[in-house]
Amino acid sequence: MATDTVDVAINSLLAAGVKYVFGVPGAKIDSVFNALVDHKEIHLVVCRHEQNAAFIAGAVGKITGRPGVCIATSGPGTSNLVTGLVTATDEGAPMVAIVGSVKRSHMLKKTHQSLRAVELLTPVTKKAAGVTVENQVAEIMLDAFRVATAYPQGAAAVILPIDIMLTGVSKTTIPAFPSNAFLPPAYGLSPESTLQDAVSRIQAAKAPLLFLGMRSVEPDVVEAVRRFLEVHPMPVVETFQAAGAISKELVHLFYGRVGLFRNQPGDKLLCHSDLIITIGYDQAEYDADVWNTTNHFDIIHLDFTAADWGHYYAPKLELIGSPAQNLDSLQSKLSSVAKLQEKDEAKAILAELHTWKSSPHASLKPGLVHPLYFIRLLQQMMIESTTVACDIGSVYIWMCRYFYSYKPKTFLVSNVQQTLGVAMPWAIAASLCQSPPCSSKVISISGDGGFMYSSQELVTAVQQGCNMTHFIWNDGKYNMVEFQEVNKYGRSAGIELGGMDFVKFAEASGAKGFRVSDASELESVMKEALEYEGVCVVDVSIDYSHNLALMKQVSLDDIS
Repeated sequence: MATDTVDVAINSLLAAGVKYVFGVPGAKIDSVFNALVDHKEIHLVVCRHEQNAAFIAGAVGKITGRPGVCIATSGPGTSNLVTGLVTATDEGAPMVAIVGSVKRSHMLKKTHQSLRAVELLTPVTKKAAGVTVENQVAEIMLDAFRVATAYPQGAAAVILPIDIMLTGVSKTTIPAFPSNAFLPPAYGLSPESTLQDAVSRIQAAKAPLLFLGMRSVEPDVVEAVRRFLEVHPMPVVETFQAAGAISKELVHLFYGRVGLFRNQPGDKLLCHSDLIITIGYDQAEYDADVWNTTNHFDIIHLDFTAADWGHYYAPKLELIGSPAQNLDSLQSKLSSVAKLQEKDEAKAILAELHTWKSSPHASLKPGLVHPLYFIRLLQQMMIESTTVACDIGSVYIWMCRYFYSYKPKTFLVSNVQQTLGVAMPWAIAASLCQSPPCSSKVISISGDGGFMYSSQELVTAVQQGCNMTHFIWNDGKYNMVEFQEVNKYGRSAGIELGGMDFVKFAEASGAKGFRVSDASELESVMKEALEYEGVCVVDVSIDYSHNLALMKQVSLDDIS
């Protein structure tokens, strides 16, 4: 008895626990769309652009820890996935891309929509594999999910030629894999001698601190970090992607986030430490040559994977394995830990971190909204558990520095590739990942430039029944580029935008549109938008007059 190869692919998705597939159809992959359209367990979401399908799938992986899935046809359908795939791979989001291809006999020919997909996708994924014979499909699909989920997590791609997908294959040649096979083996403790060495170094340190990276927000790692700090309190700094690792109950140990420009309270605190314990840190989040310029820190590297060694990141010790188990082991073995947070310098830095909350945040341009006024209002109005997806641009710098998150994976930001346009697709993913789907408000925020990168998916959000509020910080420019150009050259070039009525665009997409033209309107409009059931867009006239201060470097050499 034979079965269609496409059914093997669908059964693999089922075994992997896939609930949604996001994509754009095409002739080389329409067999999979045909199999999914009436499927009772897997929901097919048709997107307006393949890049956004990849963004949404990546966010599903980021939020749930299980790979999200996107699907695209051959040629430009495949190439349009590239930005989404590299974002997922570099930022630790497990996902699997399924792409169609011309039939095998045409693969080496210059024919309609032919593309060397494996070569194209290999640099932007952890692994890209093309099926060449029918009975490979199950094994290659299984391998893609295992590769995507193994740490460091990222994207995997499977290339399916059209002729293979329409071929019958004998059931006796199709391996049946249980659902647990789609996950890689679990991680365990580091060697006892390494743990004992770490204990000795931590107890000998006069000013240890935790430096949390993007893999520290895995649920079991977060809980272990919090358990550790309750017993052995020490100061904590986070990278932008580690947002939410520290709970509100432990906020007195939180010295802010570090990243991009070296001028934050957390950067100053690092200079007072003699031992830095990095947990789940990836150098791409915040280059070590920025925060360790003099290469003088003693570092303990605690992660799923070995350190990416270099001159500025050369750990004295590496604890590789389960960060949660290793932290719990350290917690039980440590007898005492020095308290840097009790020193006067640390107290002054902590006070500096919170100074902005009591400032009036007056705009330099009458009527426009100051970023900190927006952030303060949003923080007051939103429920603590709300997911906030933030785009790249000046909005990203303000939000990453001043917006507080106390629950892991509820503040989503692209901090490695700094990919423009992710906010709304990620919010769609967050809404669909809720239980039940779309049951509570999700917030996304972008600049006007970033919004237009993925604005076509606004109608997708409406059609999927998402409950989302998207705020646009609108200044009519690519502002993050503008203020950096001004700093370099004394002027800006190629940054003018404008010409878009976002309220009308929202209404044309079936969403609700709001506009804030004066700061006096922000509070009432924000309240109405956050209470609105469904999808809405809020166009906020923002004041970026203080942006140059965002990149001002402090002289850390003066800190003693």
